[in-house]
Amino acid sequence: MTTADGLPPLREVIAAHGLSARRTLGQNFLLDLNLTRRIARAAGDLSGCTVLEVGPGPGGLTRALLIEGAKHVVAIERDPRCLPALDEIAARWPGRLTVLAGDALQIDPARHLAPPARIVANLPYNIGTELLVRWIARPDWPPPWDSMVLMFQREVAGRIVAAPGSRAYGRLSVLAQWRTDPRAVFDLPPAAFTPPPKVTSTVLRLRVRPDPAFPARLEDLERVVAAAFNQRRKMLRSSLAAVSRDPEALLARAGIDPRRRAETLTPAEFGALARALREA
Repeated sequence: MTTADGLPPLREVIAAHGLSARRTLGQNFLLDLNLTRRIARAAGDLSGCTVLEVGPGPGGLTRALLIEGAKHVVAIERDPRCLPALDEIAARWPGRLTVLAGDALQIDPARHLAPPARIVANLPYNIGTELLVRWIARPDWPPPWDSMVLMFQREVAGRIVAAPGSRAYGRLSVLAQWRTDPRAVFDLPPAAFTPPPKVTSTVLRLRVRPDPAFPARLEDLERVVAAAFNQRRKMLRSSLAAVSRDPEALLARAGIDPRRRAETLTPAEFGALARALREA
């Protein structure tokens, strides 16, 4: 039995190569090509794009990206057991798949991508948030990619898209919404994966903002956001004492009531605080 790309079903690939998901690597394999193709299509027209994928495992999403027309896929895989399966995909699609064996936390994707490019990945749960923050907090902006379609645990996805005033709103919300426009696309239940995780997953599409939503220096924004949310139940005049000798003067310069709390500020207001901190 073969599939849309002429390769064996993923369950057969896993059996043939003796693959089993490892919790230490954050692996949960998504084997249904209908679902992986749905993720690939969420990235839009890929026909002229180079696509970065992180953690392809046995190659379910990799195959979907190629079937859906990606010009070239660059896949970063840390688990050497998966490389033979990925080699079989590369042989089926000559010249269109490059596999980088290594840790995505140690590889700068910009070195392997040139516009037009996109990132599409079912991120390993254990490094997903760290990768996203690294990609957003780049010193050079905009990056080579114009959008990212990424899968997270639903709780993490909720923090990325959260609005001010919600319990999920925090540092990740502000940073993500500063440089991208994140939107939830669809959820995937635990039963869609092998082995099933204990949580529901959510696919997000994050459109890169060529110009950030508001002006701010990254280091200043991170300082005020971290200080405010580290003591989110306190008024800002107390929580911002960690970054300013005179928090009330800092807040006045930014035009913000010192009695407010972190979760009530919009990302743009955090930007105003970051600029005030720089001026001070």
